[in-house]
Amino acid sequence: MNEEPRFRTGDITGLHGALTSMVAVESEADAIERVRALEELKAAAAAAQARAAATLHSLRYDAEAERGVPAEKRCRGLGAEVGLARRESPARGSRFLNLSRTLIDDMPCALAGLESGAVSEEKAHTLHRETSWLPADKRRHVDGLMAGRMAHLGVRQLAAEARAHAQRLDQAAAVEHVERCEKERRVSVRPAPGGMAYLTALLPLRQAVAVYANLHKTAAALVGTGEAGERTAGQVAADLLVERVTGQETADAVPVEVHLVMTDSTLLADGDVPGWVTGHGPVPAGAARRMLADPDGSVFLRRLYTAPGSGGLVGMDSRRREFSGVLRRMIVVRDDTCRTPFCDAPIRHIDHARPHRGGGATDFRNASGLCAACNYVKENPGWRHEADPDRLAVTTPTGARYELPTPPLIGGAHRQPRTAPPCRGAPPPHDDPLSSDQGGPLPDGVTGNARAPVVRLIRPRPPGAGPGAGHRRGSAQEKWFRAYLNARCAG
Repeated sequence: MNEEPRFRTGDITGLHGALTSMVAVESEADAIERVRALEELKAAAAAAQARAAATLHSLRYDAEAERGVPAEKRCRGLGAEVGLARRESPARGSRFLNLSRTLIDDMPCALAGLESGAVSEEKAHTLHRETSWLPADKRRHVDGLMAGRMAHLGVRQLAAEARAHAQRLDQAAAVEHVERCEKERRVSVRPAPGGMAYLTALLPLRQAVAVYANLHKTAAALVGTGEAGERTAGQVAADLLVERVTGQETADAVPVEVHLVMTDSTLLADGDVPGWVTGHGPVPAGAARRMLADPDGSVFLRRLYTAPGSGGLVGMDSRRREFSGVLRRMIVVRDDTCRTPFCDAPIRHIDHARPHRGGGATDFRNASGLCAACNYVKENPGWRHEADPDRLAVTTPTGARYELPTPPLIGGAHRQPRTAPPCRGAPPPHDDPLSSDQGGPLPDGVTGNARAPVVRLIRPRPPGAGPGAGHRRGSAQEKWFRAYLNARCAG
């Protein structure tokens, strides 16, 4: 008779407590041994988590089959549910769910390596990615070929060897895989430290190598002839990329629209609260003021009403009453990125938290900015979103509930947490230096109070337009701010 396992789900909490109360290391050798042992424990925990996720998929599939759900619709949204449980984005949750099912069904050697601690979760993901397009039998073959190598190779070497085995075993499928991947070429941008951003282009290999080689060849020539000034070859290559893509004479003259949110004290005084670029994060106060003083962009100001203390966005100059125009922009500025807990994807959809078909109002209180994937997931049976301007609560089909407070408009600018309902009070009077001709009723159900941060839009000028070209609304205001900020930045 098999002995019943003695370690159950509830015991994991005790293990967690034991780890947090470990005695301090006594020597360097003890410290490095603890690091190694904990790394192996992480891998074993990932294997146990993979088994649980694969079992969850089987249970959900069978339950939905009994309810008569069509096969192609079963387990929809389960990856997002796994992502919430792992406190990560729905995309990462789906990736882990796919890995879990593959480990159990087709990669026993990789699973054994995880359980022993010899193979990390990252390496398991790498092996899965390089073989995901193979038939199951050939994926198992590659898993066996790599069994004795996974523990000794770096991630990049592991990927290259697994890819070589996969392409050798099924050349026809490899060619189809390459053609399919070429259709997924795209360009993306994501924030980076220091007020920077990563611009990533996923291109066919030959095109990517050609672009990279051309940029660096030209940059090296400019450095060699002294035309680069004090710039390095890498800096010149980056500037060349911007100039060639945008058609500008210099990389600094960027003709794009940027939403920059800042407090009145940061704009008009020497405040140190950072500005906030919607979807990308904070910008140092001084750098934000220099951006506003940039002569290559026009400035357009719009008042945003925030709740006192917490800094939550509660109102905006607008005459619109639907999820479009200014109301849509207001929700995007408030939520910044996808509102689902742990999802950092860009906002693509503005939708009702309580569905419109269920009586949900089309107003600021019932609106959420979501990525496309999260918006589609919440429409599946068993999912429920409950929202107000202060928070979003997500309930999954298993009954798990995840609640996330809405962040303040400018992160780090307010010490008081979001606790009080924000939709109360009245808008501030229109007698401050930021007043414009855009007053009028706020969106349906939206009121506000407290001082007003400012959104700045750098709007593109037509080619060949002179310094006076740009957005006509608020042009006198722009001249005043331009002179004011130039004087401050010069001082």
